[in-house]
Amino acid sequence: MNTSQAGGSSPDRRIALLIDADNVSHGKIAAMLAELSKYGVANIRRAYGDWASPGMKGWTARLHEHAIRPIQQFSYSKGKNATDIALVIDAMELLYTQKLDAFCIASSDADFTPLVMQLRANGHDVYGFGERKTPDPFVNACTTFLYLDRLGEEGGAAAKPETPIVTETASRPRAPKRVKAEALEAKASKPPLSQDAKLVAVLRGAVEATAGDDGWAPLDAAGSAARRQAPIDPRNYGARNFPKLFEAVGLFDIVKAEETGLSYVADKRNRERTAKPRF
Repeated sequence: MNTSQAGGSSPDRRIALLIDADNVSHGKIAAMLAELSKYGVANIRRAYGDWASPGMKGWTARLHEHAIRPIQQFSYSKGKNATDIALVIDAMELLYTQKLDAFCIASSDADFTPLVMQLRANGHDVYGFGERKTPDPFVNACTTFLYLDRLGEEGGAAAKPETPIVTETASRPRAPKRVKAEALEAKASKPPLSQDAKLVAVLRGAVEATAGDDGWAPLDAAGSAARRQAPIDPRNYGARNFPKLFEAVGLFDIVKAEETGLSYVADKRNRERTAKPRF
């Protein structure tokens, strides 16, 4: 997410944060609140779950620390997710009884997709947080969606240099075992962003929608247009912002005007574009 997205940001915007505690780590709460502060204030903060469950133990201290109201929901029927139903009921009540500007749904459950669509149909932005396993329908329904692994761990220590893992035998220590090579192999196995057909289509459409007669589009405008098409956050693709994302994809030319400091982007496939933008 960033402040250039649809809906903008304002210190007066009121946001309701609704957390499916069964599907979200309590270690991400501070990071989520910091992210939401870019768009307004999370006046309403609620977390839903069966708080008597052993799996919810880690949440207790975080609820008080961040002024989050716990909503107790018992599982009345085995196999039925009563927590989801309680969250949906509260969201609809808030929609019609509170003057809110936006909602934030923190979950990895696609069952919330109809709720998100209804909230957006009523003119509200909906920000989503969830794990990588979150199904596409829920992700695509949100105004913007950020994967939780792109948010820092709450209270976590800074990343430390990699150290060897050493185990001892009865007589002597074994040789150091490193995991760096495995991490590099996993990273190398990921296909390049230029092969992500959905991402490329959105970025090309954004450039085409905002380009002038010379075939060049202001990069800020192209980024905003991409946000309006799909819930894209550059960080989900390993890029800090849209300029870095366009650059990482490798299918666009980017030029910065020395006079104004503004950047422009063009689709390399566009043979009719001018050599440089007409500033």
